[in-house]
Amino acid sequence: MAKTTIRKSPIRKKSSKKRQSFFLLKFIVVSVLFLALVFGIYHYRNAILYYFSFKSDKVLKDDKIAQARIHQILDKYKDLTIGMDVSQYQGKINWEEVDSVENKFPLKFVLIRATAGNNKEDSQFDSNWKGAKKNNFIRGAYHYYRPNENSIEQADNFIKTVKLKIGDLPPVLDIEKLPENQSIDSLKVGLRRWLKKVDQHYKVKPIIYTGERYYNDFLKDEFSEYTFWVANYNFFVENIENDWQFWQFTEKARINGINENVDLNIYNGTPKMLLYLTIE
Repeated sequence: MAKTTIRKSPIRKKSSKKRQSFFLLKFIVVSVLFLALVFGIYHYRNAILYYFSFKSDKVLKDDKIAQARIHQILDKYKDLTIGMDVSQYQGKINWEEVDSVENKFPLKFVLIRATAGNNKEDSQFDSNWKGAKKNNFIRGAYHYYRPNENSIEQADNFIKTVKLKIGDLPPVLDIEKLPENQSIDSLKVGLRRWLKKVDQHYKVKPIIYTGERYYNDFLKDEFSEYTFWVANYNFFVENIENDWQFWQFTEKARINGINENVDLNIYNGTPKMLLYLTIE
């Protein structure tokens, strides 16, 4: 009886298509990242060379690319008006040393946190308020609004703390957070109550500070009669929008006389135009 021969099925080689697809995808990702890096270096080439040339009189502790962006934007808008904003988080400031960014871009104005909520006074407000005036900055005071606290009490807190004078900027309402236990409509009512009371007291319409998303989603249309100070730190945003009177574009600036990082701002106009905004 003949033996039955069992044929073994040929071993199939693993398909190379998946492997080829994987390497193709990897190549594309690496190529995109490389091109993005090259574009970034090319785009910020002058600013990067500036910082790596050791023209700065201090060691840069922050990310050099972030500092290059700051330099790039300030150089682009050197004909506009550059300023900063400070609070107790910057610590004790030596105002006699504060005058510019990298000894190249003069600082013309400073916005100073005065109060927060219905009972908080910034611990450095009095010192910053006097120091800014003594060193000839155009100064302004802002209130950090807490959505879950009474708006009139918050306005009273600001009013009792801040004594504005001729040449100061209008009062500023800083709104950044959404309420926890009320609707957006109720929040807007509270904001208007604060704005109205402060307006009546100082006889000048306040400025509103907020983030770009908050501005676009909740405030832009219904509060269009107010001047806006808008924050956007996006690395790829380098242009100030026409409807932003002030643009806070970074929180990583280094300023002589201040030990901590500082927020920088651009006023969308010349220094002379900024004077027209001040209290007469």
